[in-house]
Amino acid sequence: MPVTDAVITLERFNESHLEGITALYNEPAITRQVLQMPFQSIEVWRKRLDPVNERHVQLVALSQGRVIGNIGLEQFSRIRRSHAANFGMGVSEAWQGKGVGSKLLATALDIADNWMNLQRVELSVYADNEAAIGLYRKFGFETEGLFRDYAVRDGMLVDTLSMARLRRMPKAG
Repeated sequence: MPVTDAVITLERFNESHLEGITALYNEPAITRQVLQMPFQSIEVWRKRLDPVNERHVQLVALSQGRVIGNIGLEQFSRIRRSHAANFGMGVSEAWQGKGVGSKLLATALDIADNWMNLQRVELSVYADNEAAIGLYRKFGFETEGLFRDYAVRDGMLVDTLSMARLRRMPKAG
């Protein structure tokens, strides 16, 4: 079945997804665009499972039961930042440009808006990742700043953008 015709489903990240999520973030093209180290073990991802932390929502995108994408949305625990969250995501290289990122992001933002009542969702993205930046802009994210020499990638320091989407609550009366 061509990937363009495949049904994409979303689930909350759980133990059954460990192998798939580990493989996803060990894809060289994905490792290159996120802050994960290459060759992560399943145990690293197992430790990230925290079923009692309501402030951290981890979703996986699946096609025919195979993990093809992930998004993690985490509300800040500090009281004065509890109106905000940040997120990170990855989509398998074979599935990029096919709506997986949009589906993951739309679902995470629905949770942020309608279940967590968040007013601010923020992220950082490599400044040269035009596809991701375009996706974030499509969902109302705006660039707030540039972090120069933010992270090491391919043996070189690279810049990232700070982006955020603000949602204003309707006022009573």
